[in-house]
Amino acid sequence: MNLSRGQRAKIADLIPNGQTFMVGVTVNAPGLVIDFACFGLDSQGKLSDERYMTFFNQPMTPCGGVGSVTPPGDTTGFSIDLGRLPATIERLTITAAIDGAGTMSAIQSGYVRLLDGSREAARFSFTGADFAEERALMLLEIYRKDGIWRLCALGQGFNGGLAALVRHFGGEVAAGDEAPAKLSLEKKVELHAPQLLSLAKKASISLEKKRLTHVMARVGLVLDASGSMTAQYRKGRVQELVDRILPLAVHFDDDGELDCWIFADRCMELPAATLSNVNGYIAREAPWAGKYFSSSPIGGVNDEPVAINDVIRKYRDTRIPAYVIFISDGGVHKNREIEALIREASKLPIFWQFVGIGGRNYGILEKLDTLSRRFVDNCNFFALDDLHDISESELYDRLLNEFPLWLEQARRKGIVA
Repeated sequence: MNLSRGQRAKIADLIPNGQTFMVGVTVNAPGLVIDFACFGLDSQGKLSDERYMTFFNQPMTPCGGVGSVTPPGDTTGFSIDLGRLPATIERLTITAAIDGAGTMSAIQSGYVRLLDGSREAARFSFTGADFAEERALMLLEIYRKDGIWRLCALGQGFNGGLAALVRHFGGEVAAGDEAPAKLSLEKKVELHAPQLLSLAKKASISLEKKRLTHVMARVGLVLDASGSMTAQYRKGRVQELVDRILPLAVHFDDDGELDCWIFADRCMELPAATLSNVNGYIAREAPWAGKYFSSSPIGGVNDEPVAINDVIRKYRDTRIPAYVIFISDGGVHKNREIEALIREASKLPIFWQFVGIGGRNYGILEKLDTLSRRFVDNCNFFALDDLHDISESELYDRLLNEFPLWLEQARRKGIVA
């Protein structure tokens, strides 16, 4: 099928299974450098999750529903699996934008086509005569209406470049930069967990003060669930901790997830906390915590080394830094083992922020910051009698106090890029 500008069709009429196919794009424009992207948009036509912008810097969506490919004979393209897309993604828009000088009027020929394997199912062609001063184009849209996926040949231009497209779709662009910026922490939280918006704003201030706004890192939270922590769980303090730490994970982590562990005699990794599941997270994922030892699958006596080892196994080969917040209420007794593990981990891309809450006898945890014979200073510790003793802003400041110092050392020593 040869599509004209504005023409629409049902995907199922063009692709037998109506779900998996490729989009190939070819532009013949000597002298122009063109970037191609696929924007995954919500029901409002907005980029509510920047992970669903597929382009040179981000070649695949988290769900695997859209990926960068180059079909034979094309300049570039995208693999599409509509069945993998989350319900929040209502449309995919294929775009082209000039990087540098020039306008789309210089295009000698171009097309975007739908491919079922090697079979061409539909094509929309265009030339520079269709445009004037435009520097960016929306070429093709694949959208869901009444539960049915359809396509539309757009051929719509913008005078701005890639930055103009990002802004048009509700995304953000760094000041003075034409490259897409990460969706702001506050915007993500407002869209998906508005009850945490106040926390997100305070976290953003601390991140800016510590010059961490452009840092990417994995984020982990390790929770003591020994018998002496019972009151902290019953008062809801542990759930409050998850609420407060999650905005940091959403900011730092490329997948927006907070990795969580809970430990006593044994350690258990829980499902990652996210903006969509944070409400009632502890009661749902660890309903036995803070209740009776007989119902606990991890026992009742704290064994920090077993938890530290679990975290090391997960992050030792990570390609980006890992920032781990480790909660304890004291009673630390395996001092030599902890000391040895932290020394060993000082060559790994992991920073440990130990936090004591409502306890005593923190043992070696209080001395780790000055521990000798480490490759770099890879940890910090502070204690609170009660989580409510300090403001949320002060908590973020304390949590982030030494992380940037470790980052600097770790980069200098080649531990992280």
